[in-house]
Order: sequence, then C-alpha cells, then structure tokens
Amino acid sequence: MSTKVPAANVKLKRAYEKPSARDGMRILVDRLWPRGLKKEAAALDEWMKDLAPTTELRKWFGHDPERWADFKRRYRVELRHHADLLEDIRRRARSHPVTLVYAARDETHNEAIIIRDVLVG
Repeated sequence: MSTKVPAANVKLKRAYEKPSARDGMRILVDRLWPRGLKKEAAALDEWMKDLAPTTELRKWFGHDPERWADFKRRYRVELRHHADLLEDIRRRARSHPVTLVYAARDETHNEAIIIRDVLVG
C-alpha cells in the first residue's frame, strides 16, 4: 500500500531545535547520531537509521548543493529498498503528525526533504 499522507502531517525539524508537542511522533532519519546532542534533549520516539542514505552516498554528497539533483535521484533509488519503513511512517502520518528529525545544517538540501517528498508526493 502506498497511499500518500497529508502534507501537513509530515514535518521537518533539525535535531538541535527544541522539541514541541506539535511535532507528534519524532523520528530521527540520520545514520549517525547528531553531534553533541543528548538523548533526552532529542526527545525522539524512534531512530530509523536504515532509512538514511548509505554511508557511501552520504560521503559522496557531502551536502554540496551542486550535487543535490544527482543525490536526490540516487537516494530515491536507495529508498526503494526500505518500502517497509516508509509504509510504517505513512501509516502513522495518515492520522497524526510525524516529524522527520535531521542534523544537517543545510535546511534545503538534506535527506529528510526527500523522504517527506516520497511520503506526500
């Protein structure tokens, strides 16, 4: 089942931003734990590190905006191998807010954006 979810139910937030009750379920989508962040401060419900880009893809991308289009294409291919995790998020987000938490400084070029697009697109 690949029914899309309401866009308003899938939010994005940097791991270093203060958690809010409006975040709903908070899911970390990075492979690595955010540097310097304590577990209590993260207030995460789940860590889906397998949903994150592979180490090879992450290192190749290096958050270089010039590689963004190619990164999106390559990462979407990787996401096909994690349909079960995506469906788990979809199931939750159909009726409740879900916040995809990421550590990247770049708020316009990161994996959480692509995951959200796949979920609501």
